[in-house]
Amino acid sequence: MATTQPDTHVIYTEKLRPSIGMWALIVLAAASTALMVLPVWKLGIVILPVVSFIILAWWLRSMGYSIIVTERQLFVGDAHIDRQYITDAIGYDAEGAREARGTGLDARAFLLIRPWAKCAVRINIDDTTDPTPYWLISSRNPVEFAAALNR
Repeated sequence: MATTQPDTHVIYTEKLRPSIGMWALIVLAAASTALMVLPVWKLGIVILPVVSFIILAWWLRSMGYSIIVTERQLFVGDAHIDRQYITDAIGYDAEGAREARGTGLDARAFLLIRPWAKCAVRINIDDTTDPTPYWLISSRNPVEFAAALNR
């Protein structure tokens, strides 16, 4: 029987996927390509929207990411950091996140933000070997995400 190691215990997990509205936008974008080729290529009004949708859907799907907080590490998409370097985390609602992404943004910060997730979490970093002062991560559950990091 396998036992769970303390460093692998998952405290919080979230999958940030594109919203229905984003999927509707790529359907509209793909369909609009039919209008561009209609005057010159009749078969293209079927082929081009299908090909466009496949390419746009692949791109949109690649924009999603997972957030995993364990006892020892934080994983966000392909990035990860040991929790020993995290001093604290602050969850922002939509208005706070808008300011954090705008006038309150430090150019050295690590960003993983998505337009379909209006809220965000600021994760303050204290690592003398890394000039990044904090991470700003989009989240649909910023309060729970920040609480998992602050425990």
